[in-house]
Amino acid sequence: MKHDSLPVETCSTMQDVRRHIDAIDATLVPLLAQRQGYVAQAARIKQDLNQVVDEARIEFIVARVRQLAAQQGLSPEVAERTWRAMIASYIDFEHQEFKRLRGMA
Repeated sequence: MKHDSLPVETCSTMQDVRRHIDAIDATLVPLLAQRQGYVAQAARIKQDLNQVVDEARIEFIVARVRQLAAQQGLSPEVAERTWRAMIASYIDFEHQEFKRLRGMA
């Protein structure tokens, strides 16, 4: 199994650990905002509220993320649980956005 993971610096204090985690969060939030922008576009493009949840697409994403996780040294189980929670949140957002765009909310 190939591991292309990003380097993790050795920390000697919890302050160091938290500083690194905070820096990662500062990188992740703009990416999640960008992803939300694409989800908003999906809400605009889809013609029916029933199109918001696409089980086949969800399973494709989860399988792909599990594979990417294994390649990066991330637990596939952690990746799957994280993505499923994230996808559920974006589905809720997309439902709201779909309704807002059509004056249904």
